[in-house]
Amino acid sequence: MTDSELRSKGVAALADSLGTVEAERFITLMLREPFDYTDWRRSLFEDRSLEEISRAASKLRNAASDDSPVSS
Repeated sequence: MTDSELRSKGVAALADSLGTVEAERFITLMLREPFDYTDWRRSLFEDRSLEEISRAASKLRNAASDDSPVSS
């Protein structure tokens, strides 16, 4: 995937998830405010154990597979 394709799909995913106006607002916030993704990721789960994170991920995966259509 090229950078251009990735950018296009990313903006489309944001718009699908947030709506056009909120997606543009999100992009503006990301460009305006200093943001260190690595620091954010490190602090995101700092109060949770690996077991808690794993359990939450399993629940999300199971919920997503419950929502997906079953092909016969």
